Amino acid sequence: MCGIVGVVGKAEAAPLLLEALRRLEYRGYDSAGIATLVDGNIDRRRAEGKLGNLALVLDRDVLTGTTGIGHTRWATHGAPTERNAHPHSTARVSVVHNGIIENHAELRAELEAKGAVFETETDTETFVRLVDDLLQQGLAPRDAFAAGLKRVHGAFALAAIFAGHPKLLLAARQGAPLAIGFGEGEMFVGSDALALAPLTRRIAYLEEGDWAALDDSGAHFFNAAHEPVERRIVVTAVSGAAVGKGNYRHFMEKELHEHPAVLGDTLRQYLDPKTLEVRLPRLPFDPAKVPRLTISACGSAFLAGAVGRYWIEELARLPVDADVASEFRYRNPPLAEGGAAILVSQSGETADTMAALHLLKSAGQKVLSVVNVPESSMARESDGAVLTVAGPEIGVASTKAFTAQLAVLACLAIGFGRARRELTTLDEGRLTQQLLQVPGDAALVLEKDAQIRDLAAEVAKARDVLFLGRGSLFPIALEGALKLKEISYIHAEGYAAGEMKHGPIALIDSSVPVIALCPSGTLFEKTASNLQEAAARGGRIFAFTDAAGVGPLSRFAERVIELPTVGSFSAPILYAIPVQLLAYHVAVLKGTDVDQPRNLAKSVTVE
Repeated sequence: MCGIVGVVGKAEAAPLLLEALRRLEYRGYDSAGIATLVDGNIDRRRAEGKLGNLALVLDRDVLTGTTGIGHTRWATHGAPTERNAHPHSTARVSVVHNGIIENHAELRAELEAKGAVFETETDTETFVRLVDDLLQQGLAPRDAFAAGLKRVHGAFALAAIFAGHPKLLLAARQGAPLAIGFGEGEMFVGSDALALAPLTRRIAYLEEGDWAALDDSGAHFFNAAHEPVERRIVVTAVSGAAVGKGNYRHFMEKELHEHPAVLGDTLRQYLDPKTLEVRLPRLPFDPAKVPRLTISACGSAFLAGAVGRYWIEELARLPVDADVASEFRYRNPPLAEGGAAILVSQSGETADTMAALHLLKSAGQKVLSVVNVPESSMARESDGAVLTVAGPEIGVASTKAFTAQLAVLACLAIGFGRARRELTTLDEGRLTQQLLQVPGDAALVLEKDAQIRDLAAEVAKARDVLFLGRGSLFPIALEGALKLKEISYIHAEGYAAGEMKHGPIALIDSSVPVIALCPSGTLFEKTASNLQEAAARGGRIFAFTDAAGVGPLSRFAERVIELPTVGSFSAPILYAIPVQLLAYHVAVLKGTDVDQPRNLAKSVTVE
């Protein structure tokens, strides 16, 4: 969600902070601001909208000072206006905040009763006024900050600077990520390592409840009990090189065309092309002994997990529950003794999935995370982690990270099947061979870009769209609908094709495109029959299939796009690509903000 950066440095802070904020744009935001210490006093610049607006403000009204904080805000409490933009300041303290202070109303009433005058609608200002009140009582900045932390409840990452203390920056985290960067005679704070990569690669991560005091000589760490602690410094693998779009119009377009390379890099970690064996890292549980598995995630990551459920149950005969994390954490499900869980997240910081992790571990479940960021909170707090190799994904709508998650889950399913003696060596070799062909097949799918762009011209006219699939392609139908909603703002729904006659067929008329994922195979005839029912009621059928499916579907489908012929096991990975491409081209035609769609954030670090 919101992005936080801070610096206690030697050079002018504002340009460094602005560049770091640019690297956090992918998180989603609607306003931005920077505050620095100028001759010991707090000064700030803020702007509604994109960072370009803030840059113009800084060009007109230069902000000096070597100590400062910056923020990109994704609105929660209060409209996305300049007045509500961070940093929030008094004459004594300035704060940036990611998260939600849940008891802000109670604290606000208390502070207003003491005479505090609030300027914004935000929950963040409550913490600012609280610390300011403590400073007025004579507490030093560190003591006021620590005392303020004891009073606030919720999920937050905070960074603060103080008037009259030109080399001091305080930071804290509770339920939201925050990293501390170490330089030579300068220190940094950021929401993630990507923001800090151009400044330093030496990073320490605050643990849950930690706070830290930074000055130009280093950092002092304190735990939730306000006791001094040590935190390990690691060298992050995140590159400081600028993440660019190359010759592509959008990050999403670039990332769509990275599918083959990302799939190859990810599969190379877990597959041996010579022996056709799966090589899993050491797992925190024995798949042969686990009585039941739980998969939980949010958004597209959950849909990847839903495909994983099909694979693991079929290949390993291991019962699997799959739940969206925001529901799982409140459902209070009975969990099997000796059970295990797989959590899926691109960022490894998703708030609801992190809450699911804590619930699972408290119930004695061993947790394995599938993440793209090895230094993430989820990777560090899980019992084990397997990594996707997707690289930075800047577009808010997940594309290459989604297929990389599918690739990892496919490898886990094969590995579990072998461990549970449900697959023979020949079975493993056959399935592994399918996966090894996926990167090349993905490149062939991308060659259909022009046909998919032509199809997008028809879909872009619609108000409602249905996506249909069966078996492990049902979650891919849901993914297609989600992508179209996310970036084109067209209402779309995904359904299991066999469910059409149980209600959704009432929606069908000539204005509703039906996007069908219908490869040949055991479920082909049943899916084709469902599509014929829709066509008979005036539905416009647009189908993705393989060579064997083109003829039968062409008899009633308006358009049929032929994809490579693949096995049913690897089909979900390949069929995810055209529905993502379709959503991209529809969004471009409709003129939406493809990389940063309205109201959305890349990393959802609050409930």
